[in-house]
Amino acid sequence: MKIAVVCANGKAGSLIVKEAVERSLDVTAVVRGENKSVAEKVIQKDLFDLTEKDLEGFDAVVDAFGAWTEDQLPKHSTSLKHLCDILSGTDTRLLVVGGAGSLYVNPEHTVCVYEGADFPPMFVPLAKAQGKALEELRERNDVKWTFISPAGDFQAEGERTGEYILAGEELTLNSKGESVISYADYAIAMVDEITDGDHIQQRISVVRK
Repeated sequence: MKIAVVCANGKAGSLIVKEAVERSLDVTAVVRGENKSVAEKVIQKDLFDLTEKDLEGFDAVVDAFGAWTEDQLPKHSTSLKHLCDILSGTDTRLLVVGGAGSLYVNPEHTVCVYEGADFPPMFVPLAKAQGKALEELRERNDVKWTFISPAGDFQAEGERTGEYILAGEELTLNSKGESVISYADYAIAMVDEITDGDHIQQRISVVRK
């Protein structure tokens, strides 16, 4: 299986690359500068400069783009739109590293995590930007997309337990009442979805067991 990981030098992207390589998948890292991931194949190009030809022939493309400063937050939408446009009408899957803030906290799916009183105010703009990108993604019926949200506590340096719970649109707690997952376990879930999942045009979520 041939996959490309966009923004492969990031914390999430590099671990997804590592997980995929260790499973003997054919992995290409898409990076702006020097490749720092373990992938041997590289496309050195800015995300916004990618063309249809660049991503032609891949079974799946992972979008691990991240923006954190206020002036860059709109790029969550514009970068995703660009990837959707160049994958439009193809059989290539687009799997997006999402956020937890846009998960719902009620069965009616009318209230998001970031709207809660306990949600850190400093992360509200990011959660809104990622939520907006997801809503725009839902309008794309021409792309085989999957949006994967992590648990609320997304731990960059967390341990790789090798286990996770696959959930849906609502914030899900594990048996300990926690909403937590490491980047490493998230990478496992991402590669599992690529190789065995079929959540096409759906948002799913993952939490540590």
